[in-house]
Amino acid sequence: MLVALRIRDFVLVDQLTLELGRGFTVLTGETGAGKSILLDALALILGERADPEAIRQGAPRAEFEAHFDVSPVSPAGQWLEEQALASAEGECLIRRVVERTGKSRAFINGSAVTATQLRALGDHLIDIHGQHAHQRLLLPVHQRTLLDTFGGHDACLQSVRQAWQAWESVQRRCVEARQALAVAAGQRQVLEETLALLADLTPNPGHWEGLLVEQARLAHRADLIQGVDETVRSLEEGEGAVRRQLLKCEQRLAQLAAHDGALTPWVTLLESARIQVEEVLGELHRYARTREESEERLPQVEEEMQAWHGCARRLKVRPEDLPGLYADTRQALEALATLPSLEALEKLADQARQGYDEAARDLSRLRCQAALRLGEAVSASLADLALGQGRFEVALSELDRAGPEGRERVEFQLAAHASQPLGPLARIASGGELSRLGLALQTRLAQGSAVPTLIFDEVDSGIGGGVAERVGQLLAALGRHHQVLCVTHLPQVAACAQHHLKVSKAVQEGGMTSSVQILDEVGRIEEVARMLGGVTVTATVREHARELLHQEKKRAQR
Repeated sequence: MLVALRIRDFVLVDQLTLELGRGFTVLTGETGAGKSILLDALALILGERADPEAIRQGAPRAEFEAHFDVSPVSPAGQWLEEQALASAEGECLIRRVVERTGKSRAFINGSAVTATQLRALGDHLIDIHGQHAHQRLLLPVHQRTLLDTFGGHDACLQSVRQAWQAWESVQRRCVEARQALAVAAGQRQVLEETLALLADLTPNPGHWEGLLVEQARLAHRADLIQGVDETVRSLEEGEGAVRRQLLKCEQRLAQLAAHDGALTPWVTLLESARIQVEEVLGELHRYARTREESEERLPQVEEEMQAWHGCARRLKVRPEDLPGLYADTRQALEALATLPSLEALEKLADQARQGYDEAARDLSRLRCQAALRLGEAVSASLADLALGQGRFEVALSELDRAGPEGRERVEFQLAAHASQPLGPLARIASGGELSRLGLALQTRLAQGSAVPTLIFDEVDSGIGGGVAERVGQLLAALGRHHQVLCVTHLPQVAACAQHHLKVSKAVQEGGMTSSVQILDEVGRIEEVARMLGGVTVTATVREHARELLHQEKKRAQR
């Protein structure tokens, strides 16, 4: 539960330290005194978006602290343990600092955390019921949420959402597969025609370049053969052949080197030159033997080149690009062959739909059971809220199209009198009836809440008299099992509380400041009297306040 709240430099609050106890506590005070400031501070502590404009004028920052007593086995305690934020003493200290620059820092038990973590922990610590909550009752989505909250359907609802996402995912894949297959049908025909044209050419990498080289060589075949023959004759035939002359020069210079060693290196060079000439001759003889092609080869090469040119023109590419196009075409056809099987995907979609149907049926069954229980529980509460002959029911109808929230539409229906038929809230309920119905729902939902601290912010607006007294008694009953804080303007509600806090504002050092006072018995009589009598508190009003508090105290003791 919430043990203590500390606020510094926030709106009208200079410094405030507030200690809270178990049971039912009310906060009262004049309109504008700052009651809602306390709730706004709590909301900030629990992760609400920080507004620098709310920092007290002249202060550089606002600071907030909330001290909670947390059981290790509670959802909040387990969350702290999972996040490695738990303390050995079972306490939870949340601190938040909001700078005027807009920067915000948050800490749990001394460790820096994010606003998302604050909100996650806050869901386990405090449940706030706002003063306009009853207006949301007209929203079908909110009605469905209230029913699921009352029934505790979180786990089942999560299963339905996951099953819906799985079904939707496979359905999208089916649609994409159908589109891909439709596109692929046209692509495949074009690719297969392209591949057939290219396959006849044997378009291997480098083949076109080889054809160019071969065509140039064959076109100059006669010149090549003649030139090689002439070179061979010059090198090795006749008395003046190069090889023979080199040999003679080598031998003569070798004889002379016997008399002068300085000539020896030149002998070596001549020998090397002769050997190189002999190597050239050997290569030329081999060249002549390997170039004895048929004269029919040149027309064949030129015919193949013409085929390459024709195919390139048809496909609007260069001849040298045909091998790359051939490889890309084959790869594209192979990719089309790996498209997912539509039949297999449709089978998966059917399985996913069956999984969703099963999860949705379970949720529908739970909702039907919860709808009966909630209808009976709220109808019983209506008698205590001056709607004694009223009936409340939760109607379920099948949606035209199932969705992630299940198959049914949830509609709250009310009959304000036994003689009236049930109808949707928007058509049947007046503003006062809607307010009372909202309060009945909130108290019923709060009874089953695992959150230890419940806060009601002027949820009793629009009611009075005996109804207000019964509302106070309902909140007091909740206080037996929860810590309940209620901001109220009704003396009947305030009289039912175990603890009474008065919020007031005053001019202090030239500025307006809010403060909170814990009221003793005398203070409670004065505050309830003010709430009963307004500006002028007479002895009669004060006696009425004393009697009201006495009656509620006796009732609580019974």
